[in-house]
Amino acid sequence: MKKSTSHEDIQKVFDCYCKKILKHEAINIQKQYQRLNNMQVSFSELSPEQLAELATYDEYSTDYDTYKVMGYDVKIKNELLSEALQELSEEERLILLLYGLGFNDVEIADLMKIVRRTVHYKRKKGFEKVKKRMEEKQHEKE
Repeated sequence: MKKSTSHEDIQKVFDCYCKKILKHEAINIQKQYQRLNNMQVSFSELSPEQLAELATYDEYSTDYDTYKVMGYDVKIKNELLSEALQELSEEERLILLLYGLGFNDVEIADLMKIVRRTVHYKRKKGFEKVKKRMEEKQHEKE
């Protein structure tokens, strides 16, 4: 024989079912929060190197000097380097900037339609001038 279930019994069973669901859902949420808390790290616990990786800085066009080189924009942020580059001849500056973009002496010579040995000589002399000028300026500032 089947037991007849009243409306009140059905309501109690449903109520019990809902409470179990809510209880287990709350447990799942707490476990999820615990997993997140275990993965999260406070900023105060990070090393300066790790903070630097996460940091973003605003850049303004006044923060760097821009040089146009064969269709490329080369941005120089270092003030000493930029001043030293400005004191070079146009050809020396162009050679150094192209070299900085990854071109080798042969490619620079082809682009500028000059001899490779001339590119090598002017690049070497340009680097020496820049280094000397930057050292002078650095000593002036100190």
